[in-house]
Amino acid sequence: MSKPAPKRTAKPAVKAAQAAIPQFTGLVTRKMVKAGIWTVRHSRLLPKSIPDGRGDERQLAKTQSDAQVMVFFADTVVGLYQIRPWYQALRELDRVHPVVVIGTDSRAVKAIRAESGLRAYTITHYSTVDGLIQRWPLRLALYCNHNAPNFSILSFPQLVHVSIMHGDSDKIVSISGQTKAYDFTFVPGQAAIDRLAAYLPLFDAASRCIAIGRPQVAGPAATQDPQDGRRTVLYAPTWEGGTATAAYSSLEAYGPRLVRALLDDPRFRLLYRPHPLTGTRLSRFGDLNQHLRGLVEDAAAALPQAGHRVSLGGPAMADLWQADLLVSDVGSLAIDYLVTGRPLAITVPTDPAAVVAPTKLLAVAPRLELDQLDSVGDYLGGLFDNQTVAAALAGVAEYYLGDLTPGAATSNFIAACGRMIELCEANRAEVASRLAAASAPASAEAQVPGADRTEVEP
Repeated sequence: MSKPAPKRTAKPAVKAAQAAIPQFTGLVTRKMVKAGIWTVRHSRLLPKSIPDGRGDERQLAKTQSDAQVMVFFADTVVGLYQIRPWYQALRELDRVHPVVVIGTDSRAVKAIRAESGLRAYTITHYSTVDGLIQRWPLRLALYCNHNAPNFSILSFPQLVHVSIMHGDSDKIVSISGQTKAYDFTFVPGQAAIDRLAAYLPLFDAASRCIAIGRPQVAGPAATQDPQDGRRTVLYAPTWEGGTATAAYSSLEAYGPRLVRALLDDPRFRLLYRPHPLTGTRLSRFGDLNQHLRGLVEDAAAALPQAGHRVSLGGPAMADLWQADLLVSDVGSLAIDYLVTGRPLAITVPTDPAAVVAPTKLLAVAPRLELDQLDSVGDYLGGLFDNQTVAAALAGVAEYYLGDLTPGAATSNFIAACGRMIELCEANRAEVASRLAAASAPASAEAQVPGADRTEVEP
């Protein structure tokens, strides 16, 4: 009877190699994933709405700066419209209190650096900001939106945090509860203070809001082109909104009929300016926007002398100053347009979920409703000579925009930032004093047990 073959046992080296295979495979997989992420981030494949995660941490670790003011911009190139209107005011501020822009997407930061001339860096880890606060004389943080990543910077108590936003409007988003998170909010005029006081519970608007005016609306009126005797109508609908309660856009209900009517009417030149976020939440709005752009471009090609055009991405105030009349939705453009003293019409939202609060502007501004579209040319034409409406709009301009004296808003902005920096210095000194008092050794008398007691004879 033959003996069974001896059972082969793997040599120790082979066992070690076999055990290492899963680890090696995992390491390769992780490296491949990292390589894939790197490739996407450094290519054109990454959507513009997603931060690319390409930070300047290595550069910042060695960079010294005199910056006192940090503008935190937690958005991508899609949101550049929020900070662009502040460029000029920030450049003026930089001359008095040095400014740095800190962003979270390198593509957006690159654009900000090129367009504004301001120093700008990208971060991918919020611990980087802690290091900057330790090394740089940062005292004030400014925010031009309510993006969720703002709260990561709001966690640093060494700074004074101020919301400046990118526009003021009668939309429901202008009374966001996130306003409570900031130490202060810079607003254009009394309208914003009254709005927050009336509709934002548990917020002391009178003490937390500082009216500075609206630096963005400064500038001389552009010369109106009498070409063909046409008057320029700017149609600037807002986007579909992030929620149903903010569904103020007229694009879907009004857009096609309004655009065709204005293009067909020889009295008007149409300037169409869609909101930069149009179609980002609801794709059908993006499709409709492309359709309307096509209508305007075709009309411009067919009749070049009419001057119809589409405006994309340029300064909003440049278009507002070019317009003889504005048709817009409930939003910030209607308020900014008040500085021109020219007629406007604000559409009535058709979505029943949209929240429209009673405001002074909506009480006096002409409203455009769906049933007026059949004769919209005559309706808009009649607004040019309506002195009653013109006087009413002029009467609310300062209420919404504050001091309209040229240069006053920018000066107010710089002065208000200076006061915030002084407040930060005072706060830091007070905290340092408290910490010093808390860490000071107790007096010898206090260290003796019972030394603070009164002895009573038995």
